[in-house]
Amino acid sequence: MEIVATSLIAVLGTLLGSSLTYVFQRRTASRAERFTRDERLRQERIDAYCAFGGALASYRRGQLDLWFARHADRLGEGETPHALRRETQRLRTAALEAMFRSELLSEGAELEDVGREALKEIDRIAETGSRDELEAARRVSRAGIYEYVRVSRGHVPGLGGGARRDVA
Repeated sequence: MEIVATSLIAVLGTLLGSSLTYVFQRRTASRAERFTRDERLRQERIDAYCAFGGALASYRRGQLDLWFARHADRLGEGETPHALRRETQRLRTAALEAMFRSELLSEGAELEDVGREALKEIDRIAETGSRDELEAARRVSRAGIYEYVRVSRGHVPGLGGGARRDVA
């Protein structure tokens, strides 16, 4: 009887040990999967937010090039107003695509609102008629891009919100 009891205790101990090992391994695997998923999302957000910020800057440059071509007759060699307008449209489309990707990955409406406002501020460059209006639109659109980047930092774990830095 003593041998049966010893054997039964050994079998139960083995089963308990195996069960606990399974539970701990499953928990560890779940944590590793969650970490991998969170890190991938973090990297995708960084890529998307940077791409949108860069697309906004490129679109702004295109709007300024078009403005100077229309209002100051400043065309580069081989450039035409039509070609500049097409390039600006292409840059705006690229900015919209980057914005959509950014919005798909963001969790808050604040970032989406700031990004859309930055795009609208760049759109307004084309509506300016004088050099003074252009300078004001340039300042506002630049600030809009910087604000988007500042707000986006708060949506990426590990980067934090940070204070706004003024850059000329």
